Amino acid sequence: MSLFAIPGSDDVASMLTTSEMMRVYAGTFVRSKATRFLYDLIKSAPKNDMCPLCGQRTVSTLDHYLAQSIHPSLTIVPLNLVPACAECNKKKLDFQPQSEVEQGFHPYFDDFDDTQWLVAEVMETTPAAIRFFVMAPSHWTEAKAARAYRHFTSFDLGTLYSSHSGVEISNIRYSLEMVATKGTPEDVRLTLLDRAESARRVNLNSWQTATYQALADSYWYCSGGFLLT
Repeated sequence: MSLFAIPGSDDVASMLTTSEMMRVYAGTFVRSKATRFLYDLIKSAPKNDMCPLCGQRTVSTLDHYLAQSIHPSLTIVPLNLVPACAECNKKKLDFQPQSEVEQGFHPYFDDFDDTQWLVAEVMETTPAAIRFFVMAPSHWTEAKAARAYRHFTSFDLGTLYSSHSGVEISNIRYSLEMVATKGTPEDVRLTLLDRAESARRVNLNSWQTATYQALADSYWYCSGGFLLT
């Protein structure tokens, strides 16, 4: 995908300036009864109303994949309007990619869920914590791997996912304690693997999938690390 190669401009066909197009978007496209249904239709596209950029927070706005300040002619083009949460929209701002590897994911054109690339590891702390990172598969091109890493870092997904996984670890402590009381560390591991598989069937690259896989792979965690608070 080479959307980065689309040249920017200061106006639209020498007829409308960038600032005028911004007013068309904010004042007409977003607010007018004649066009608001289109805005809402695009905004409602993601499954379960989840932001496709972070996969965690609720969609609240539309993000211009190519910034409207640089590409005024694409200001109200649907393919340039990506449903997003406010936080992801704010982090991206008016960043303009200069090469393919600088492009983040585009949910309409890219398939980054053909295999797992989001993985995690358990930090043996009190309480246990999860660190997330990108592990690009060997069959990916260098450009695709670089784009995955850029998307992960640009939206600070490691911090976001670590926070949510910490809450999840606290939530499952009691249920794992009950499993361990009646069984062995292997029973705890199998319980976590079951949760990992359930999450994987919903989203291969969700933080939940990576979290449960990492927990199941940690003998330290399965043999009692989950009890530490």
